Amino acid sequence: MEYSAKVLEHFANPHNVGKIDDADGIGEVGNAKCGDIMKMYIKVKDDVITDVKFNTYGCASAIATSSIATDMIKGKPISEALKLTNKAVVEALDGLPAVKIHCSVLAEEAIKAAVKDYYDKNGIQYDEELFKPDNCHYTHEH
Repeated sequence: MEYSAKVLEHFANPHNVGKIDDADGIGEVGNAKCGDIMKMYIKVKDDVITDVKFNTYGCASAIATSSIATDMIKGKPISEALKLTNKAVVEALDGLPAVKIHCSVLAEEAIKAAVKDYYDKNGIQYDEELFKPDNCHYTHEH
Protein backbone atom coordinates (compact mmCIF):
# COMPACT_ATOMS: atom_id res chain seq x y z
CA MET A 1 0.00 0.00 0.00
CA GLU A 2 1.51 3.30 -1.08
CA TYR A 3 0.94 6.56 0.73
CA SER A 4 1.53 10.05 -0.64
CA ALA A 5 4.30 12.23 0.79
CA LYS A 6 1.61 14.39 2.45
CA VAL A 7 0.04 11.41 4.22
CA LEU A 8 3.45 10.31 5.49
CA GLU A 9 4.28 13.86 6.65
CA HIS A 10 0.99 14.28 8.55
CA PHE A 11 1.40 10.81 10.07
CA ALA A 12 4.99 11.42 11.18
CA ASN A 13 4.37 15.01 12.34
CA PRO A 14 0.64 15.44 12.91
CA HIS A 15 -0.67 18.96 13.46
CA ASN A 16 -3.05 20.01 16.25
CA VAL A 17 -2.66 16.87 18.37
CA GLY A 18 -3.94 17.07 21.91
CA LYS A 19 -6.93 17.94 24.01
CA ILE A 20 -8.67 21.23 24.75
CA ASP A 21 -9.70 21.03 28.40
CA ASP A 22 -12.37 23.74 28.08
CA ALA A 23 -13.53 22.74 24.60
CA ASP A 24 -16.78 24.24 23.36
CA GLY A 25 -17.55 21.08 21.40
CA ILE A 26 -16.24 17.52 21.42
CA GLY A 27 -16.91 14.87 18.79
CA GLU A 28 -15.91 11.23 19.01
CA VAL A 29 -16.41 8.82 16.12
CA GLY A 30 -15.29 5.35 15.13
CA ASN A 31 -15.09 2.28 17.30
CA ALA A 32 -12.50 0.03 18.84
CA LYS A 33 -13.66 -2.96 16.75
CA CYS A 34 -12.59 -1.35 13.47
CA GLY A 35 -9.52 0.06 15.16
CA ASP A 36 -9.92 3.74 14.32
CA ILE A 37 -11.20 6.21 16.92
CA MET A 38 -11.11 9.98 16.44
CA LYS A 39 -11.86 12.52 19.11
CA MET A 40 -12.00 16.16 18.03
CA TYR A 41 -12.13 19.23 20.29
CA ILE A 42 -13.12 22.71 19.10
CA LYS A 43 -13.06 26.21 20.57
CA VAL A 44 -15.51 28.65 19.05
CA LYS A 45 -15.71 32.45 19.24
CA ASP A 46 -18.14 34.54 17.20
CA ASP A 47 -19.11 31.46 15.15
CA VAL A 48 -15.47 30.84 14.14
CA ILE A 49 -13.44 27.77 15.09
CA THR A 50 -10.53 29.48 16.84
CA ASP A 51 -8.77 26.30 17.91
CA VAL A 52 -9.07 22.60 17.17
CA LYS A 53 -7.22 19.59 18.54
CA PHE A 54 -7.59 15.86 18.05
CA ASN A 55 -6.63 12.51 19.47
CA THR A 56 -6.78 9.64 17.02
CA TYR A 57 -6.09 6.01 17.70
CA GLY A 58 -5.65 4.22 14.43
CA CYS A 59 -3.58 3.74 11.32
CA ALA A 60 -1.42 6.24 9.42
CA SER A 61 -4.37 7.30 7.26
CA ALA A 62 -6.58 7.98 10.29
CA ILE A 63 -3.93 10.17 11.90
CA ALA A 64 -3.10 11.98 8.65
CA THR A 65 -6.76 12.71 7.83
CA SER A 66 -7.37 14.04 11.34
CA SER A 67 -4.29 16.25 11.11
CA ILE A 68 -5.06 17.81 7.74
CA ALA A 69 -8.78 18.17 8.51
CA THR A 70 -7.96 20.22 11.62
CA ASP A 71 -5.66 22.43 9.52
CA MET A 72 -8.49 22.92 7.02
CA ILE A 73 -11.07 24.12 9.60
CA LYS A 74 -8.92 26.10 12.05
CA GLY A 75 -9.82 29.80 11.83
CA LYS A 76 -12.84 29.10 9.64
CA PRO A 77 -16.51 29.89 10.29
CA ILE A 78 -18.53 26.91 11.51
CA SER A 79 -20.65 27.08 8.36
CA GLU A 80 -17.53 26.55 6.25
CA ALA A 81 -16.19 23.76 8.47
CA LEU A 82 -19.48 21.88 8.10
CA LYS A 83 -19.04 21.91 4.31
CA LEU A 84 -15.70 20.09 4.51
CA THR A 85 -16.12 16.76 2.75
CA ASN A 86 -14.08 13.62 3.03
CA LYS A 87 -13.29 14.08 -0.67
CA ALA A 88 -11.64 17.44 0.08
CA VAL A 89 -9.62 15.81 2.86
CA VAL A 90 -8.44 13.04 0.51
CA GLU A 91 -7.53 15.58 -2.17
CA ALA A 92 -5.60 17.72 0.35
CA LEU A 93 -3.53 14.63 1.18
CA ASP A 94 -2.87 13.93 -2.53
CA GLY A 95 -4.96 10.77 -2.29
CA LEU A 96 -5.46 7.76 -0.07
CA PRO A 97 -5.50 4.05 -0.89
CA ALA A 98 -9.10 2.97 -1.62
CA VAL A 99 -9.19 0.73 1.47
CA LYS A 100 -8.37 3.78 3.63
CA ILE A 101 -11.05 6.17 2.31
CA HIS A 102 -13.14 5.39 5.41
CA CYS A 103 -10.56 7.30 7.47
CA SER A 104 -11.42 10.51 5.63
CA VAL A 105 -15.10 9.85 6.33
CA LEU A 106 -14.29 9.59 10.05
CA ALA A 107 -12.50 12.95 9.92
CA GLU A 108 -15.56 14.60 8.35
CA GLU A 109 -17.85 12.93 10.89
CA ALA A 110 -15.65 13.96 13.85
CA ILE A 111 -15.86 17.62 12.82
CA LYS A 112 -19.64 17.41 12.44
CA ALA A 113 -19.95 15.64 15.81
CA ALA A 114 -17.90 18.36 17.55
CA VAL A 115 -20.00 21.13 15.98
CA LYS A 116 -23.24 19.33 16.87
CA ASP A 117 -22.02 19.02 20.47
CA TYR A 118 -21.23 22.76 20.50
CA TYR A 119 -24.71 23.57 19.14
CA ASP A 120 -26.39 21.27 21.68
CA LYS A 121 -24.43 22.71 24.64
CA ASN A 122 -25.35 26.25 23.61
CA GLY A 123 -28.99 25.67 22.66
CA ILE A 124 -28.32 26.67 19.06
CA GLN A 125 -31.03 25.59 16.62
CA TYR A 126 -29.83 23.63 13.59
CA ASP A 127 -31.05 21.55 10.71
CA GLU A 128 -30.51 17.82 11.37
CA GLU A 129 -29.66 17.42 7.67
CA LEU A 130 -26.31 19.13 8.38
CA PHE A 131 -25.25 16.21 10.52
CA LYS A 132 -26.54 13.21 8.60
CA PRO A 133 -23.73 10.92 7.50
CA ASP A 134 -22.95 11.21 3.83
CA ASN A 135 -20.25 8.66 3.18
CA CYS A 136 -20.24 8.85 -0.60
CA HIS A 137 -18.66 12.20 -1.41
CA TYR A 138 -15.73 10.28 -2.81
CA THR A 139 -16.03 7.86 -5.68
CA HIS A 140 -14.93 4.40 -4.58
CA GLU A 141 -16.02 0.80 -4.74
CA HIS A 142 -18.66 -0.23 -2.20
